[in-house]
Formats: sequence, C-alpha cells, structure tokens
Amino acid sequence: MNDSLYIFIVYTCYFISTTVLSFLVNGLFLKFASTLGTRNLDENFVRWSSHVKPSLGGISFFLIFLLSIASYPIFFEQNQVLFDKHILGILAAGTLAFLLGLSDDAYNTRPVLKFVVQIICGVILISTGTYISIFANIYINYAFTLFWVVALMNSINMLDNMDAISTVVSITTIMGALLVLFLNNDGRNIYIIILIGVMAALLGFLYFNWHPSKMFMGDTGSQFLGLFLAAIGIIYFWNYPPDVPVGSRIASKQFIMTILTFAIPIIDTVTVVINRMLKGKSPFIGGKDHTTHSLFFRGLSERRIAVLYAGICFVSMFFNFIIIKYIDNWNYIHIILFSIYFLTLFWFLYAPTRKNKH
Repeated sequence: MNDSLYIFIVYTCYFISTTVLSFLVNGLFLKFASTLGTRNLDENFVRWSSHVKPSLGGISFFLIFLLSIASYPIFFEQNQVLFDKHILGILAAGTLAFLLGLSDDAYNTRPVLKFVVQIICGVILISTGTYISIFANIYINYAFTLFWVVALMNSINMLDNMDAISTVVSITTIMGALLVLFLNNDGRNIYIIILIGVMAALLGFLYFNWHPSKMFMGDTGSQFLGLFLAAIGIIYFWNYPPDVPVGSRIASKQFIMTILTFAIPIIDTVTVVINRMLKGKSPFIGGKDHTTHSLFFRGLSERRIAVLYAGICFVSMFFNFIIIKYIDNWNYIHIILFSIYFLTLFWFLYAPTRKNKH
C-alpha cells in the first residue's frame, strides 16, 4: 500500500474511533456520575451558569491523550519514540496538570498551590527540552517559557466561562498545529496522532458542552488543555520553523504566529485583568466580565458567540497559513499588517466590556 494512503487511512480511522469513544465515555459519565465533579454551591464564586452540572469532560481528554501516545507504535512500529524526552516531558507535565485540575474540581485547591504546581509543569517541560527558544540568552528563554505555561493554563481556565467556548477554541488551536505539520509534510510525526486524539476527544465532548450544556470540562479539563496547548504552542508556533538554532529565529514572526493562534484566550484574559484591576478587584476572582459575557449582554446568543469565536480562530489560522506558505521575506510591513489585525480584534472584543455594567 502507498505510504501516504496508509497514513491517511490510519489517521482517519483513529480520528473517527476516538471521536466516538469520547462521545461514549462522556455519555457514560453523564449517566452514572451526574454529581461527580460538581462544585460546592456555597463557594464564593460568581458563575455564569445558574445550574450545577458535572465537570467531567477533562477526564476523557486525558484518557484519549494517553491512548494516543500508546497507540502510535501499533500503527507505525516505532517503539523508540516512547523514550523521546520531549514526549515523556509532555506526558509527565500533562499528568500533573490533570491531577491539579482533578484536585481543584474536588477540593477547591488554594490559588498559591495551583500556581506552584503550574510552575512545576513548566519546569518539567523545560527540563525535558520543550521550551521557547527565540532569545540568545537561554535563561530568558526559560523564564519566558515559565510565564507562557502558567499564563496559558490560567487563560484556558478563565476562558471556560460559557458553554463550548474553551472547547471550540482548543479545537481550532489544535487544527492550527496540524496545519503546520501538514505544511511540513511530516506525516509520521507522533504529535499528529496525539493532536488528532485530543481534538477528537474535544469533539466528542462538544456534543455535551454545546449550549445548553449538560456537562462542563471543569478544571480537570482546562488545566490539562492549558498545559497541552502551551506545549504545542512552544513546539509549533514559538519554535517554528523546527531545527533552527537557539536565537536564530525571527522573533517577531514567531510572536505574530503565536498571538494569532492564541488570540482569543490572550484577549479575554488581558481584558479581564485590565478591567478588574481598574475596579480595584483581584483578577483571580470569577465574574461576569469576560468578553463572552459582554457580547451576550449586547444581544448575541451563547451559540452565536461560540460560532463567532470559532470563526475568529479560523481567520487567524488562515493568516498563519499565508505566513508559512507564502511569506519568505519577513519584514516590518508584515509585522504592521498582522499587528493591526490583532489590535483591531482586541478592540472589537475589549470595547464592549467597558460598557458592560453587569
């Protein structure tokens, strides 16, 4: 059989089977554990949903993530890949992030402990070779990597403030990473099957998370996804193109590609932090002041907001495609044009929050 055809069949079958598996697993969780993962009703949080629902989606994400790593040698007979330190680092950090989220869903972990564990997740990635390498100074790279990991773990958690938002944004982010792999003709890369598996897990969960949702991903899901997407962001956006010496990349190009890919979580988090600090409030206390909430108060339904955010992510993915495929001579014109797009998008989502009185 032709190698390209074999790869296509393997990934297609794996995607379909893991999507179905995710749907079935989440359906079973919903049926037999309707109260597991719910938060205490008396906790001092302001939540968007007025209904208590199980927060179990993250369990399926993590299980299929593990299955994807274990399945790769079955299809491609390369057992040595499981001893790759980068994969082992993502596996270890992802497991720790999953356990952190699981603990938080069950016991409401203290913010300081969460922060410390997030730092440890970043240290694990760095120590196993997954770190941002756009600066000549290795210690600046390490510090920036820690900031990126902690920031994204919290951003995905904060973005999970309305039905399906974190789910659709994570799906499109993974699709963006798969696009990078496709453009590099790297069909046997283990990250493809991992990305397909996690994306399929999210799609299977989306049926239960679409408005009106029956289930949340919880911190179990958002902490794991934040760590996973942070690692993928390092490998396929911050450090693109691969195999380039540390400090030799065009930092502005990697910066633009990354902020385009992660535009929604970045804008939502920055918006919340700015507005809460202006009001003298802690950025870490929940509230109805996210970009999603402001759009809802201005008349958009929850479903339309999810579709809008997915559309924004697809536009950003298209721009990354243009950057990778057609822009060889990166210059200031490109920086200005893509920066204008991002700043326009930021203002489009930020401005309504300044008029929000809720």
